[in-house]
Amino acid sequence: MNRLTKKATFAALLLAALMVQACAMAPLTGRRQLILVPESELLSMSFQSYDQLIGESTLSRDAAKVSMVRRVGERIAAAAERFLRENGLERDIAKFDWQFNLIDDDDTVNAFCMPGGKVAVYTGILPLTGSEAGLAVIVGHEVAHAVARHGNERMSQGLLVELGGATLAAAMKEKPRETQQLFMTLYGVGAQVGLMLPYSRAHESEADRIGLTFMAMAGYDPREAIPFWQRMGGLGGGKRPPELLSTHPNPMSRIEDIRAYLPEAMRYYRP
Repeated sequence: MNRLTKKATFAALLLAALMVQACAMAPLTGRRQLILVPESELLSMSFQSYDQLIGESTLSRDAAKVSMVRRVGERIAAAAERFLRENGLERDIAKFDWQFNLIDDDDTVNAFCMPGGKVAVYTGILPLTGSEAGLAVIVGHEVAHAVARHGNERMSQGLLVELGGATLAAAMKEKPRETQQLFMTLYGVGAQVGLMLPYSRAHESEADRIGLTFMAMAGYDPREAIPFWQRMGGLGGGKRPPELLSTHPNPMSRIEDIRAYLPEAMRYYRP
């Protein structure tokens, strides 16, 4: 075996070892995940980015709407923590420092949850939610993305594809601007329609399924997810869809999947 072949073999073995160590399992669905970014590094970046976003945004002064967003958010967060405790994942609760803000932007139909439980809802989505239960659909969905570590999976993929496989720490040191831009794009923070890197269909399906469970455990009727996504699917017409919808699966396919998940979620529902 020549020197070049030895190096290639060693690199392959090292990559295989890293993949084995990085394997995780998504809650509820049991899907195998590849997590390459240390949670501590991702959380630090998330909290810094969220603080920057909130500082640069105009927050809503509508007391009733702000109160509703925080009330729904806190109930969903409590349900998520209860779910983690009941499924032997109590250690993950410490990763979350929940925060819920309503950004005054009627032109943006969007909401997101960064790693660590940093949530932002834009006023532009409230006409579509229609009620607290409707809002719980989208908040539960976004919180599910964070609990299932979908962001870490996508950040890992982004580092491999966009930054040559660098670690997050090395990327922040060597290419801080590009790394920050990658993070913000992945989470759709301030992104325009079509810019945000879409979640995979597997991620979206998991977030729907887990989010339905969270909202049911929080006391919201998960059946409200169907009319909410029907309203979302009715937007746009021949125009570009709203930002949130542009990165999600076909509404009719999503609704069919949600109907299949409802019996599972309804087992947790107590009005």
